Amino acid sequence: MNLDKGVFAVAGTVVLLSVLLTVTVSSWWLLLTVFVGLNLLQSSITGFCPAANVLARIGVPSGCAFSIPTDQGPATRKATS
Repeated sequence: MNLDKGVFAVAGTVVLLSVLLTVTVSSWWLLLTVFVGLNLLQSSITGFCPAANVLARIGVPSGCAFSIPTDQGPATRKATS
């Protein structure tokens, strides 16, 4: 697992846990889902992600979760005339 996939795994796990707690305990647990969503949004804007910092400190290697093969990227597509 790399850092990018680790962040997705943590966020997905917390969201699923929040939904489970909302169904079984209280609807107030939806605030945890809102927190995760807002955190993902702010990290996409600022580049700061607390979960990524924690995972990096415990030794998870960095990586690129969305690597696109060079022969399939939009910049390498041939224009049709």
